[in-house]
Formats: sequence, C-alpha cells, structure tokens
Amino acid sequence: MLRAHTGAAVRAAEQPLLDAGAGPALMHTAAHGLRTAVVRVLRERGAPVYGSRVLVLAGAGNNGGDALYAAAGLARLGARTTAVLTSARTHPDALAAFRAAGGRVVELATGAADPGPVDAFVNEAARADVVIDGILGTGSTGAAREPAATVLRSMAGLLRDRHRAGRPVPSVVACDLPSGVDAGTGEVHEPVLPADRTVTFGAAKTGLFVAPGALAAGAVTTIDLGIGTHLGDPDVLRLTPADLAALLPRPAAADHKYARGVAGIVAGSAQYPGAALLAVAAASACGPGMVRYLGPGPVAALIQARNPEAVCADLPVAGHHVQAWLAGPGIDGDATQQRRARDVIDAGLPAVIDAAALDLLGRADAPRPHLVLTPHAGELAALLTRLGQPTRRADVERATLAAARRAVQLTGATVLLKGPVTLVASPTGTVFAQGDGTPSLATAGSGDTLAGILAALLAMVAEREGWGLPGVAAADRWALAAAVGAALHGRLGRVGPDAPLNAGQLAARIPDVWAGIVRRGGTGP
Repeated sequence: MLRAHTGAAVRAAEQPLLDAGAGPALMHTAAHGLRTAVVRVLRERGAPVYGSRVLVLAGAGNNGGDALYAAAGLARLGARTTAVLTSARTHPDALAAFRAAGGRVVELATGAADPGPVDAFVNEAARADVVIDGILGTGSTGAAREPAATVLRSMAGLLRDRHRAGRPVPSVVACDLPSGVDAGTGEVHEPVLPADRTVTFGAAKTGLFVAPGALAAGAVTTIDLGIGTHLGDPDVLRLTPADLAALLPRPAAADHKYARGVAGIVAGSAQYPGAALLAVAAASACGPGMVRYLGPGPVAALIQARNPEAVCADLPVAGHHVQAWLAGPGIDGDATQQRRARDVIDAGLPAVIDAAALDLLGRADAPRPHLVLTPHAGELAALLTRLGQPTRRADVERATLAAARRAVQLTGATVLLKGPVTLVASPTGTVFAQGDGTPSLATAGSGDTLAGILAALLAMVAEREGWGLPGVAAADRWALAAAVGAALHGRLGRVGPDAPLNAGQLAARIPDVWAGIVRRGGTGP
C-alpha cells in the first residue's frame, strides 16, 4: 500500500532531525533525489544531460533551495541551467552553490513582475528541455503571490500554446509538489503549473493523491529522508497492483454457489432498463456464486437473454439468500423499485447504494460502514444539500476529500466518491484514493458497471475469514472492498489512445483484466 500524509505531519516528522542539526543533510538528500529524477526525465526524452537546458523556478526557503542544489548538480554534469528567482529570500547557500556551478540567474522584482525579466524567462523557457517548479513548498498555503504568480501563469500559457501548435514542450518536474497545490487537502489555488512528474520528500503528501491536486502532479516519486519512524498514521492510502492481486477473491476447493457469494441487485425500470443490464453483467463477470435480480418482468427478460445465469424475480427484498445488495441504478420513477431500495438500506446487509437510491438516505446517528454510497460529484452535492449542508458540484470538485469526509459524518456510511481519482472514505476515518481510471470511463453507464462490480465484491468477501491487508482494520473491510472495486473498474478503461469505449463493453473486459492482475502479480492490462 502507498501511504500519504498531510504536509503538517511531514513537517512535524522532520522536526526532530532538524533540531538535531540534520537540516543541511536532509536538503542535500532531497536535492540528490530531485536531480536523479530530472536526469531520468531527460533520458526518457532522448536528451543527453550534457548540453540539455534546465530552467529552475526558485522560490523562497527550503523548496527553492532543494531546486537550486539539484540544478547545481545538473550544471556540474554539463546541463545549461538558468534559475528564475521569484523571491528576494532565496536560500543563500543553495544560490551560491548554483552560481559556483555555472548556473545563470534571472532575478524578478517583488510585487508586479517586471516585463523585461519575465520576457527573458519566457524566451528561456521556450528552449528548455526540463522546467523545475521550486516556487512553493509543503509549508505554503493559498495561491502564489507576485512575481511568482506571473511566472506560473506565463509558463502554463507557454506550454499550452506550444502544445496546441504541435511544437516541442519542456517536461515539468515539481519540487515536493506543484506550486499552488495544498499538501493537506489537494485543493488547487491558481495559477498552477501542471507537472509531468512530482518529486516529493520524506513521504507522499495527501494533496498528491486526491483530486484536483493529483491531476496537476503527474507521476509521483517519493524520496526517503529517514523520517518514517516519526510519521504517524497515514492520512490517505492507495492500493498498489500487488495489493489488488492479493485481494481479488479466488474460489476455494470447498466452495459452493452460496459460499462464493450471492449478490442481489435492485436496478432498472421500464424507463431505464439498461442500468440493470449493465449492473448484472458486471456483477456476474466478477464470478460470484450467484446474481439475483429483483425488478420488473420485462427488464428481467432482457437480463436473462443476456445473462441466463442470473436468477430473476419480481418479488420483495425480504426472504432472499444474498450476502450483499446493490440498489439504485435506473430505478427513477418506479415506486416498486424505490420501495425495494428502501428495504435494502434497512436490511442490515452490506449494500451498494447508488444513483436514485441515494435520495432515500437520511442522517444517521451511528456508523453503518456496510452501506457503500457511490455518488459522483453532482450527486454528492445534492446529498449534502438535502442533509442540511448547502453544496454545489463545484464545491465538491474543488475539495473532494473534505466533501467525502463530510458525507461520511452525516450518513455514517462508507462513501465512494467517483471521479478522476476515486475516494473511498470509511466511518473510521480511513480513506483510500485510487487513481486507476482513464478518461475513457467518463461515459454513460460506466457507473452502473462499477456498482455491479462493487456488489459482487461485497458479496464475495462478506463471509471470507481473514480477507484483508495487514495494517487495514477489520472495521474498514467494506471500504477496502470498495477500493478494490474502484481500482478494478479503473483498469477496464485502459484501452489504446485511439480506441473508443462504451459501458456495454466493460463487463466483457473484467475476466481478462482480473486474470491479468492476478497472473502478473498486479501488473495486469
């Protein structure tokens, strides 16, 4: 598992080493890691280090110091390095080392940026192979001030214009985190220069794991500074491919169809039959012992034509042998299906509550982690508003982690917030952040497929003794299963860049993707 911590937690963990006089050693370790990452980026671009052009955007304090020391090392390897100083409080020793290594310096005035130096910086940036963003670090809050704001805005505009024109674009490497990304929340304070790679120090930061900050971070490399023994519990977790390989359920020799898990599905209506078909197909493709469908006869007939293994009935929820339920996809406007969804919520079994069934939830006085709510940002905003917390979709998208945690507090349930990074927040406080998906999954019916996957996984692990991971509490069992489902669903969207994808294709991909994850120890397609 990958673990992320707030910026405050990382700074607190560093403090004992700083008090012991290890500050310079920590900075040189960080700078060495950053320099190594830049060398790797240059090689990936097919550019030799010697003669390459590296532009450093250096701010005040230690973050700018890390970037300047790294650039000094690159200069000694033969790179042509230029530093744009956005603050009068540049780390003096790092700046001296950079100058001594032959680095060129462009100084910007404080306040409104002077057009002359900014123009010189833009010209230099256009020719760079790599740009190192070392303006704002973990300790910063809010947006960059001038002249740094102008530098970031100009750099982002330059990259955008060159990309649109089909011209070469420098790679951006962020030092610790992209300037303007909040390390503790993932909120983004514009202007932000999106990075291709972020090299972070000591521990991964929460803001690099959750949206929207994760979308600006690119690939994340963590440099060990030896502070692990001083770090407390992680703020956010992420399952790795190896975790998925260990967690995806496999049938045992003594299993029968009921022991392998029975998933019950309340979905679809005369108006929206497709939601039921997608959910049932996805659940069945995951290989539970059985899928039971409850819904209108005409919808059931469509399901049995596609998935004859599904057991269908137009009956109440009570009395059915299931280990987990799904309620909600496509039940809009169907009073009978909505009544079934209410019964699922009250049944006390693990259940995925999706789409229209979210409207049936109220506040809870006690935790109910067995209920896994699966809203997208708009649905979560509507749920929070209905429960007395006026919220807009933009509010959720701006602060996804805070919104998910707020929903957990109000409902007592496990909340899976769908998006470019899917968050799964447990009533215990544990949060998983899975960034496995691709834009191909942003299509109608994709959420119904995810809901079916989740229902199958909840059913399959409901009675498995010992299922889980070291370090994840038993109370987080349902959140862990939901995170596995989100990761699996995300991998279904990994198709070629020119290949179209619709939700109807996803269920058929599940067996191969699942097998690939397990067979390759987590490196599946």
